[in-house]
Amino acid sequence: MSTIKVIVNGARGQMGMEAVKAISKDINLELVGETDIGDDLSAIIQDKQAQVVVDFTVAHVVYENTLKIIENGVCPVIGTTGLLQEQVRELQQRCVNQSLGGIIAPNFAIGAVLMMKFAKEAAQYLPNVEIVELHHDRKVDSPSGTALKTSQMIAQGRTVVPSSIEEKEIFVGARGAQSEKVRIHSIRLPGLVAHQEVIFGGNMETLTIRHDSIHRESFMPGVCLSCKKVVELQELIYGLENLL
Repeated sequence: MSTIKVIVNGARGQMGMEAVKAISKDINLELVGETDIGDDLSAIIQDKQAQVVVDFTVAHVVYENTLKIIENGVCPVIGTTGLLQEQVRELQQRCVNQSLGGIIAPNFAIGAVLMMKFAKEAAQYLPNVEIVELHHDRKVDSPSGTALKTSQMIAQGRTVVPSSIEEKEIFVGARGAQSEKVRIHSIRLPGLVAHQEVIFGGNMETLTIRHDSIHRESFMPGVCLSCKKVVELQELIYGLENLL
């Protein structure tokens, strides 16, 4: 079987550098390009005849980058967070129109995907839940894509939505953000990588589901898996759980 030709966009960033190393070691993948800010992504895609582009850039350029990837008929593997839901839907429609496979994954760590799946299951029985997500201080967007995806999966799993009570914040934001009627609290500190707790409250009990990525290498098995799977798809999927 021939190898799949892959470009890593954002190759000089920390996630990009890890992706370069992982793809270079995978016998089924061929790293044909490393691009970053200032490079002509479209021209390099065409020159290298890439089949897949992995994007680990920043939130304010990920939408335009993904458009370029799709317009060039190449499968996007998007790990950059910050895309709005309406942008995701538009990108998905473009891929359907071109019968093009791809993935947008808020988190490529297998353990993080399992955390979200377990949270969805737990929400059937414990609908009162809040999310605490912790990331390094260079992460510019909050809440994290993982937290937002988790809240969406919790909403899918809930059979009952807890009734809201009138709350008074002494300081605005003290109770965090809210997505799908789930409170999300974001922490940004040096020394962290990527961590999340999903805390459920019940009758005289609590349940905490926690995942920790202690190194960016933890995301790479999911990245490599995605590069191999997207070339078989004809749609842009949202979430690594759809490939497992």
